[in-house]
Amino acid sequence: MPQRNLQPPATTFTVREATTLLPFIQSALDGISHTRAKAILRGGGVTVNRTICRQYDYPLSPGTTVHISRRKPGPTLTSRFLRLVYEDRDLIVVEKAPGILSMATGHHSFCVKTLLDEYFRRSRQQCTAHVVHRLDRDTSGLLVYAKTLQAEQILEHNWHCIVTDRRYVALLSGHLPQAEGTVESWLHEGKACYTLSTPYDDGGKYSVTHYRQLRSDGRHTLAEFRLETGRKNQIRVHMQSLRCPVCGDAKYGNGDDPLGRLALHAFRLFFRHPISDEPLAFETPLPPAFLRALGPEGPDQTAEGVNKGKKPRRPGRNA
Repeated sequence: MPQRNLQPPATTFTVREATTLLPFIQSALDGISHTRAKAILRGGGVTVNRTICRQYDYPLSPGTTVHISRRKPGPTLTSRFLRLVYEDRDLIVVEKAPGILSMATGHHSFCVKTLLDEYFRRSRQQCTAHVVHRLDRDTSGLLVYAKTLQAEQILEHNWHCIVTDRRYVALLSGHLPQAEGTVESWLHEGKACYTLSTPYDDGGKYSVTHYRQLRSDGRHTLAEFRLETGRKNQIRVHMQSLRCPVCGDAKYGNGDDPLGRLALHAFRLFFRHPISDEPLAFETPLPPAFLRALGPEGPDQTAEGVNKGKKPRRPGRNA
């Protein structure tokens, strides 16, 4: 049971038993409803050890200090392109929908960074979103942005040490040559921004992709990917080289588009906080459409189910 601060206002609590954040808030505030507790979280009204936290299932250990604001929740991040996963004073983690750029390009200004900067402005935060890694426009999944220059520099220059596990899942057209394997090649960008793959060093960038089949129905295959290197379009190009391209890939695919989108999703992101060095772990459920394409006997829809029995290994930086 949480230890309450009995001096008004009763907003600061100390965790006495291991639990998670949402039920702790409900207990600390005399059994308020799930809806009210979630509203407080979404509005940034909860800090854990002085760090804003919006993650409902954030684990709490004995001795942790939780401050709960009773003020009306402030502006929240509301967009069909983004879902807020986690936020503190140094960084923000979001789940990106397909169809939006991670950052602006010369011809396209609408992007995740623009939406985050607007959210920071509305919530009166004196910061901007700093891009530290990217997903392709049509790839969905987890992204982290720095909110301070200090956090941005640490993430930018120490990414491979800070990220402990980053994985993707894709619906592929056809069969993989084997249930588990590795693709190694040299990638270089040719005309019209088309990336080419060769099995020998032709001056391109050395690239390594590990893959694992999760399920196949004879026509499509659901697979998981771990990257040792993070080259542009790496998963898409390597799957094309195996003649098992990502479904819905207009550039490297074979025209098979059962979902009406690029079927590639970044579902896991584990890393150490750039300032506090605290381990952070985020996973998203697999997109339901990926599973529906394989019929009702698909794998567990949680990341835990997909990776059951597998040990996390450090991936690369870009899809």
